[in-house]
Amino acid sequence: MVDVLDNKRSATKFRVLVEIAERQPAVNQGEIADAVGVTSQAVSEYIRELVDEGFVEKEARSRYRVTKRGVDWLFQQSSDVRRFADHVTEDVLGSMQEDAAFATAVIEAGETVSLSIEDGLLHATPGEGGPATGIATTDADAGAVVGVTGFAGIIDLDPGDVTVFQVAPIRSAEPSGSGVLAAAAAAADLVAAAGVEAVATLDASGTDPDVTFAAGEVAADAAGRGLDVVVVATTDLAGRVTDALRDSGLAYEVDDV
Repeated sequence: MVDVLDNKRSATKFRVLVEIAERQPAVNQGEIADAVGVTSQAVSEYIRELVDEGFVEKEARSRYRVTKRGVDWLFQQSSDVRRFADHVTEDVLGSMQEDAAFATAVIEAGETVSLSIEDGLLHATPGEGGPATGIATTDADAGAVVGVTGFAGIIDLDPGDVTVFQVAPIRSAEPSGSGVLAAAAAAADLVAAAGVEAVATLDASGTDPDVTFAAGEVAADAAGRGLDVVVVATTDLAGRVTDALRDSGLAYEVDDV
């Protein structure tokens, strides 16, 4: 169990320390009491305890500062709470929520189905043959949408390949076509463009982009679903694209057009 969730006192102690960190060094105990929902006397006792534990140091009257030890403790407890919240939302509630999938064959409500990702979308197949399963909540014919809940297991899915092509902004050069870009775009499952020059370069290469906004976020989501993606971006926007990919933990290649 997470330490700060073990009992009310631990949780209140955590909240008081957070309030001190947010307000330091001038700490008004009455304001903290109102924020946390305890008395000012209780806040004073918690602060005294935090000082004794080395989490807070007193600089002067009503002036306190969180120590490095206190910051480390806050980080640790926050990480534990985050992991616990992820467990609740993903493992507990995730298995209870209902999602939609395309039925690959006739499915009856209450039937166990195997789950897979095809073309970036969830598909359900009758039976327990896959590493991830669920329970159908509706009847569905092949190709129709079926409701699925009771998720278990993990869908075996390799991330797609992402290639980011950089193009010069209009002030540097006129957009021109590229055989390499045309071939890469033709082989990709999704083509995204960031910037007017990127759209123009794709057009000159004989390709219409599937997406012309939020290219990095869309590319990250698509690659995470196993799709191969080509992103064309002006050099001043390419950083936003690669930042989104890095934040999602995805590998990518960068080429110049």
